[in-house]
Parts: sequence; structure tokens; C-alpha cells
Amino acid sequence: MKKIALPLILLSILSGCSVTGSHLETSNKTVIENKENNNKSKYNLFPLTPQNVNTFNSDSLVNPTASQTLLTQLANYEYKIGVGDILNVTVYDHPELTTPAGSYRSASDSGNWVHSDGTIFYPYIGKVHVAGKAVSEVRADIAQRLAQYIEKPQVDVNVASFRSQKVYVTGEIKNPNYLAITNVPLTVLDAVNKTGGLNDDADWRNVTLTRDGKETHVSLYALMQKGDLTQNHLLKDHDIIHVPRDDAQKVFVMGEVLKPDVVKIDRAGLSLTEALSSVGGINELSASSTGIFVIRKSTEENVVADIYQLDLSDASSFVLGTEFELKPYDTVYVTDAPITRWNRLIKQLLPTVSGFNELSEGILRVRNW
Repeated sequence: MKKIALPLILLSILSGCSVTGSHLETSNKTVIENKENNNKSKYNLFPLTPQNVNTFNSDSLVNPTASQTLLTQLANYEYKIGVGDILNVTVYDHPELTTPAGSYRSASDSGNWVHSDGTIFYPYIGKVHVAGKAVSEVRADIAQRLAQYIEKPQVDVNVASFRSQKVYVTGEIKNPNYLAITNVPLTVLDAVNKTGGLNDDADWRNVTLTRDGKETHVSLYALMQKGDLTQNHLLKDHDIIHVPRDDAQKVFVMGEVLKPDVVKIDRAGLSLTEALSSVGGINELSASSTGIFVIRKSTEENVVADIYQLDLSDASSFVLGTEFELKPYDTVYVTDAPITRWNRLIKQLLPTVSGFNELSEGILRVRNW
């Protein structure tokens, strides 16, 4: 019986280990050989310490920064007239040449409309090309040409209605709409505020500005929260600002925690401690206090992942977890303690051993009978 028992026990152990959990058979499938050299793949492991924890937070590197480019653009800004705009022309002391307006007519209704060829018609001088020009240039042109008929004409030109140029604000905005480009400079921050601000589920870290088919990444978090004015841009005709949903702002918490789950990163961010707290914390009975890992895709060549390890054997290390900011698609994994793995192995073996004992006892009873 002993000679039979030992092979049966070993066979049962090996069989049990091979079929535990889900299983996908590969023996009847075509396996595509990986020609890449797996030895080139590396994993970086960074133990979290008080000295290095803040170096891994990209948001902590954002500081209030002025944008000299934006300041220069704003200082030199001048609106250019376009097709569809309505101009209001005034010639002082000559009411017959001034745009007429009654009590029921606004300047935009009675002004000079810029035609598709970029011109307006004005008495005495005929067509005046205005598209692409500033109002000061149009004023000088009209005054010069009227001087042939009027002595020292005093001319004023302004845009009564801005209709030729616009930008679009889409996505998770309270009032998605288009905004007209006017003689007042319009920036990204202005556009977001004028359309009502952000929705609760807006991803304000990954806003896109599309211009001439090219996308520019804009972080409203860095702009609004940190004062990084380099994220602000002067808008131009046909620019599109899109604020996406925060569906991609999530991390995965797995392993020896009370409630493994997908945790969403809110607008203020998400720390490692907050992620663990949101799933009920680590399982004190089975988790390894030294095995708190954050797995993140690496940006280095030939490096598969960056792994950050937090040692919670001292509860004060939760302070480090509070300072470590998680990024979208991070995986927080809490490993089990060695004693937990041993207990699970014994738990899997006990039914096999008990079954074998019952089988042995049955065989003995049959033989004794």
C-alpha cells in the first residue's frame, strides 16, 4: 500500500497544481514563435523613500510660469477683417456718408457687409478691399480716397458685428459652442470660461487644441491649478478645443486587498494611499506589508515597466503613499505573505490527502472482508 500511496499522492499534487484556476490548453494550437530577444527586456524597480518619492510625480514639477510668447502676441494683437463682418463707417460733419441707423435698426443691421470678394461698397469711392486688413488700414484707405471729394475728411471705422472668424469648444464643457474672434484677444482660458467651464467628468489634464490639422496637448490642470501660462494659447480662426471625458483616468488595484476594483482618478489626482483606501485597504491577514507595488509602463527603450515598491512594515510609510501620485492605467498590486501562500497550498492538498485516506480505508476494508 505504501508503494502505491506515494506515487498517487505525487500524481495528485502535480495534477492539482496544473489545473488550479482557469486553464487554456495550448497543445492543440499553433504557437507563433517570438523572434525578439527577451533578454533585452528589462524592468526597473524603484523602492519608494522619503528622498525620491517626489521625483516620480510629474505634477510636482509644474510651477507658475509666464509665457513670453503669449505676452508678445497679446501686446501685438490686431483684429483682421474677414468676409461676413459688418463694418460701421462714420465721416464726421457729413451725415450723408455716415452709416444710417434708425431707432429700430442696429449698427450690425445697417452697416457695410463684407462681401465674398472681400470688399465693401462706399459712396463716391466705390469698392474698398477690406478683407485681411485692420480697421486702421481701412480707415486710412477710405480717408485718402475721400480726400478727392471732401476737404480733410475725418473718418472712423469699426466692426459692428464679428461674423467671419470663430473657434469651437467641444467635449465636457457645460455649454459647448462656438465663439467669435473679435478685437479682444481670445485665449484657451477665456474660451473655457465663456462656455461655462468644465463638467464634473472632464479630463482637464488632456485637453487638445487642433489647428490646421495638428493637435497640441493642453493641460488645464497645469494652467488653472499651477499657473503655468505656457499652457495658454492665443486662439485663431477655426481652432478647435476639445475637453475629453475622464474615462481613461483610472487605475487597477489588485491582489491582497479587501475589494479589488478599478479606481477613477478625480480632478485633484489620486495618491497610492487613496487608491488603497478606496478598496478597503490591504488584507491584514494575508497581505505582505513589504509587497505593495505600482506597475507602470516605462517610457525608456527596451524597458517593459517601471515598478515602484512601498514598504508598509512601518505604518508611517503611508505618508510616502500619500505623496506618490498615480497615473492612468497604473496597476497597484499587493502581494500575499509567504505564510499565506503556504496555507493556500496546504488547503489545496488537504482534499486530496483526505480523499486518498478514505480510498485507502475502503481498500483495506474490502481486503479484510
